Amino acid sequence: MITPEFRKKMADSWFSYLQTQICKEFEYLENNKVKFSKRDWNKNKKNEGGGTSFLLSNGKIFDKVGVNKSTVSGIFPKQFRSKILGAERKGKYWASGVSVVAHMRNPKMPAIHFNTRFIVTSKEWFGGGMDVTPSYEDLKEKKMIHDELKKICVQNKKDYKKYKKWCDEYFYLPHRKEARGIGGIFFDYETKDWIKNFKFVRELGLSFIDISKRIIKRKEKFKWTNKDKEKQFIKRGRYVEFNLLYDRGTRFGLNSGGNIDSILMSLPPEAKWK
Repeated sequence: MITPEFRKKMADSWFSYLQTQICKEFEYLENNKVKFSKRDWNKNKKNEGGGTSFLLSNGKIFDKVGVNKSTVSGIFPKQFRSKILGAERKGKYWASGVSVVAHMRNPKMPAIHFNTRFIVTSKEWFGGGMDVTPSYEDLKEKKMIHDELKKICVQNKKDYKKYKKWCDEYFYLPHRKEARGIGGIFFDYETKDWIKNFKFVRELGLSFIDISKRIIKRKEKFKWTNKDKEKQFIKRGRYVEFNLLYDRGTRFGLNSGGNIDSILMSLPPEAKWK
């Protein structure tokens, strides 16, 4: 019998492993000349967990990429409980997950976001997804990304169309009346079959690494101009607006006592507004 504590341990171990693999692969893309810096943090002195943040900046590929993993527990503030499945009454929770945001030096490469998480309240569920935010249209790249994400969903008998639609609707800036990027997949509240859901989450994590490498390898020698970079900075401004105004992960982190620097890791190193 798979106990709740065993499920927590397995999810926590996987997220730690995935974080390590992502950092290794991204350092390899930088020819191991630029390394991630590591920072550990603790939520508080109540033994309610913490996390490890890895940050790489000023690389030949990455302007900035953060790879965060955290495992925390506690009680949500009363005003936030109604927003979390299974936390409405007592507000008690346990959560573990890994999140990645990569802002590229070459403006012809898109920003890439990925996260997966396992959350336990009075319910248990997996959530997460992957989405891509380019500053330049690239239909071939867009097709490759969606084809790969669709393949992972089909292999795991997940509803790709539902996840894609959810992503398109979620990563939308209503005040701008525009999408943040070209989408991807987004899912939450996957509660029914823990073993199958855990397999899907693992395969999505490995697929994220593969998709990121394919994007980067295809474009690492693309030439760009200052005008291209300016266009990227404007698009990054939209990224900032979404993450500060609408992002669930930001709100969850702030309301679960997360580390501020890790929560705001997703913000680009430089952005502009007109």
